[in-house]
Formats: sequence, C-alpha cells, structure tokens
Amino acid sequence: MSELILGISASYHDSAAALVRDGAPVAAAQEERFSRKRHDPSFPARAVRYCLDELGASLRDVSAVAYYEDPQLKFRRVLATLAGAAPMNLPSFRETLPNWLGPDGKRRTIQGLRRDLEALDLGPVPDIAVRRHHESHAASAFFPSPFRSAAVLCVDGVGEWATTTLWHGRESALEPLAEIRFPHSLGLLYSAFTYFCGFKVDSGEYKLMGLAPYGKPRYADLIRERLIDIKPDGSFHMDMRYFAYLRGRTMTGPAFEKLFGGPRRTAEGPLTEREFDLAASVQSVTEEVMLRLAHTARERTGESTLCMAGGVALNCVANGKIVDSGIFDEVWIQPAAGDAGGALGAALAVATDRGAPRDHVGDRRDAMSGSLLGPAYGDEEIAEFLRGRGIPHHHHPDRAGLVGDVVTALADGRIVGWFQGRMEFGPRALGARSILGDPRDPEMQSSMNLKTKFRESFRPFAPAVPAEDAKDWFDLRQDSPYMLVVAQVAEAQRLPAADTGATGMDLLRVRRSTIPAVTHVDGSARVQTVTAESSPAFHELLTAFKARTGCPVLVNTSFNVRGEPIVNSPQDAYTCFMRTNVDMLALGNFLLYKDEQPAWSEESDWRAEIPLD
Repeated sequence: MSELILGISASYHDSAAALVRDGAPVAAAQEERFSRKRHDPSFPARAVRYCLDELGASLRDVSAVAYYEDPQLKFRRVLATLAGAAPMNLPSFRETLPNWLGPDGKRRTIQGLRRDLEALDLGPVPDIAVRRHHESHAASAFFPSPFRSAAVLCVDGVGEWATTTLWHGRESALEPLAEIRFPHSLGLLYSAFTYFCGFKVDSGEYKLMGLAPYGKPRYADLIRERLIDIKPDGSFHMDMRYFAYLRGRTMTGPAFEKLFGGPRRTAEGPLTEREFDLAASVQSVTEEVMLRLAHTARERTGESTLCMAGGVALNCVANGKIVDSGIFDEVWIQPAAGDAGGALGAALAVATDRGAPRDHVGDRRDAMSGSLLGPAYGDEEIAEFLRGRGIPHHHHPDRAGLVGDVVTALADGRIVGWFQGRMEFGPRALGARSILGDPRDPEMQSSMNLKTKFRESFRPFAPAVPAEDAKDWFDLRQDSPYMLVVAQVAEAQRLPAADTGATGMDLLRVRRSTIPAVTHVDGSARVQTVTAESSPAFHELLTAFKARTGCPVLVNTSFNVRGEPIVNSPQDAYTCFMRTNVDMLALGNFLLYKDEQPAWSEESDWRAEIPLD
C-alpha cells in the first residue's frame, strides 16, 4: 500500500505544497502560480488541492502532513531579537508582536494549518509533523539527489536560528555536523546589499547577481574588514553595528550609508558605478565564503559529492565557482532551493523517517523528474479553452509538425511562448513554461528584456542546450539540468576581444560570442542542459533548431512578465502572450500567431497593478 506524505511551507514567502509517495516526489507547486500573487505567503490551498488531485487522492489517503519549520522555536528567536535591540526598536516591537500573538498569530501556525486544511473539506486531517527549517532544506537537497552519500550544505537568510548548516547524508539518514546562527547570515549580508542597491529583499537578490559583472569588486576588502570576519573554514561573524535588521524592518542604516558613501539607491532610480561595484564586491565575498564552506564540507565528511539547498544555493555564479574548483567530483542542487522547496523537504524527511526507500539512487539519477511536478493541461482542455474564447489557432496532430513551425519562427527572429506538459516546481522555467528566442541575434536580449519581460536591460538570459552538445558551447564540468550553474561560453564560440573602453551599461553593446543573447558581459552564461529523458518535447525542439541553423542553443526565460508569477494555465499563457511582443504561442499541440489574434483590451492598466519585484 502506497504511503502519501503532504508537505507544506507557508506564512513567510513562496508558500507551496508537495506530495511524496513512498519517498518519491510526485507533485509540487507554489501557491503563487494559482493565486497570481508573486511570492504569495498565504496558506497554499490551491497548491494542496492540485497535489491531491494529481493522484486522485484526498486527505484521508495521506498518512501525515509535514510543516517546513518550527513556529515555536522561530517565535523564541523573534522575541530574543526584539528584547536584545530594546528600547531602540519599539516601533518594530509594536508592529511585530501582534503578528505572532493572539488566536490567529504565527505562534499558533500549526493550529491554523489544521483549520485551513479542515476548511478544504477533503477528508480528515492527519497528524501534522513539524520539521526545522534547515532540516527541511537538507532533506530536499539530499534525499532526491542521485547520491548514496554526500556532504550537504544549506545556506540562506534564516530559519528558526540557523543560517548556515552542514550535514552528512548517508543512505536514508542526515547527520547535522555544524551550524552558524542568526544574526550572522550570508544570505542576510547579500540581502542587505540588495536592499542598499534599491532592489526588493527576498526577490531582488538575483538582480544583484546579474548586476555584479558590470562592476569591479573595489569594496570587497572593505566588506571583509568592516562587515564580515571570514574564518579559514568558512564560518564567519558579522559586525551588527552596520546592519539594521535587528532593530527594525530595514536592512541597513546610517552606519552602512556612511561606510559606502551615501544613502541607498531608491527603487527605480538610476544605476551608477557605485551599485555596479557594490554588487561585484558582495558577490566576490559570497563566493569566497561558499568556497571555504565547500572545502570544510569535503574535509568534515570525506565525501566526493555535495548537495545544496537554501536561498543562497540559487546564486548560480557561486555554484559555478564550487563546481569549477574541483573540490567535489559532482554537485547536485535542489531546483526549488528556496522556501518553496522546504515543503518538499519536510515531506521527504517524514517519509524517510517512516521507512521510505530511496529507490532512484541505484540508477544514478535524481528523483525530481526534471522538476516537472506541477499541473499539465491536455489537448482537450486546451481546445476547450480556445474554442470557448473563440481564439484563432492551428492544431498539429503530431509534435514534429508543431516543432517544425516553431523552429521556422525562431530562426526568423520571432519570440515564442512555449507551454508544454507539467509546470516546473521552483523559480526557474526549464522548458515547460518558457519564452524562447534565437541566441544568435544580438538584439534579442534588449528586445526580450524591454518589450517582452518589461524589466531592466542589464538582466542576462539563460541558454538551454541539449546535454550532448553542451561541452561544445560552454565550459561545463558537469550537467546543469536545473539552470543553477554559471559557466563560461566555450572558447570555440567566443569572438576576439576588442578593447572598446566600455564600462557599466555600455558593456551591453559589446558582442562577445556567437550567441550574444545568452552571453553575459563577463563571457558567462547560466546554462540549462536538457535531456530527451527528462524533457522530450523541449529536447526535440533544441535538436530541430540545431538541424536548421547549426546552433543547438535557445534563449530560455520564464513565461511571465516582471512582477508576475510564471504562467500556470492556458488562460495565463494566452494573457501573457497578448500583453507582450511574443509572436507565437505553442500551447500543447496548438499554435497561435499574434497577427491572427483579435485586438486585446483590458478594463484596467494591468502593468500599473503589478507590484515591482
């Protein structure tokens, strides 16, 4: 008899649900994909319903519910922090405590979780097991990995108390080895610079990472001298006089401003050389800490493989440094490395405790099914939607015909929305809910950034490439199926360097490779390697594009616009298609052409209503 464990993360950001059957992930999704609220923190009612519906199950079929962190322990940390910063933090004290106290406060999260599950009316609610935040991260990193044993490194902002943890995973057990505790946090250090450079904490960190190659790390020594004392083993201590997050809801204050020559950049304000150099500097320091932690993980465990999770594990530049260092023979990173993935980790931890096997390990593959764990929409559902709305479309009875038309459009410089199969779990579009373009077009990056995504021009795009072609185009030491490792474009694809004297945003105009749309200003790319086994339709498209053009690479960016979650349903995809300059939409086996669609109008200004991320 199969055993189902339901995992849930909620109440902070990126709430999600995940369902594990006999120790294997079978369904998982973030609530934001259903609610259409970016980083939705609310109880994931729709995600829970989806996970159960995917298996035709109800709560009476679930053996246990697993929650991804310990609210009581987290409350003690909040109280200790407020008390330690008194009396200067009185406004924060008044604002924060009501959120925790009272009948519906966060302190009673588990009671509230039971009520929310009961309100779904999906059967009796089973026992709810509580797992600590970093245990959930560690379980999400190791248990689905392809390794029988591995070092496990989890780095984020903060859970209950832990901000950095090292574990040793062996078979079906995780042994904690070391931890760094709040307020000393590499994730919060990075978030402080994210905030200071004018981006939003908990969502803008990837912008800071993308900004770093435009600058020089001229503040790196100052960060090491004044902000963070890094020990040889990667442990660290931060000077809290420069940070404000212990005293209030901002990350930095006057001391930080004085240290870096003035006030923080305002959101949407102009980017200057200071922001470029601050981003480059904190990125350099982050990479140094992560490399030292990786060395320590190797020494403490004796393992030749590493698993990673936590928000900092989404820093794919630092990941690339670890991979390239050769400290480990192989590195595996949980594709939903942030808090959403905690729902999966909590469920896996409970399932493993109850004796669930790790059967996939014998095949040297991971258990994430390419991270394609979200909803799928069949051709009948798509056809019903299209006919019901009177939307002009073309149907291809076989995928080969659809792929041929899409390749023709891409080779002609068109931008294509690609909506196929099950939705991805995690922050990356991996060829199921993607916007695609020709990477050889030097204008593609600016066009997709400004006219399709409505976002900053400096943001880099990721290349997708068949795994068998990857080493001809990128200097990769290992596969990168989840777009979580940055590598340099291969020498054979680089163009002769020209000293243009360009700095800052002018670097965007310098062409560095044969695939300029996915080559960042430092010659790097955030690579996704695609296999026919994990993503057959996407692999077929890449292979057909290579046959037509000689280039097996496509621009792959998430199917959404700035401030919105990635699309989930055919309705979401069509709306995004019509709001942007996407030329073609491949919706299952249906093709939609923009110039055949009726005029698009909305009652309100949708862009004004979407919060900036």
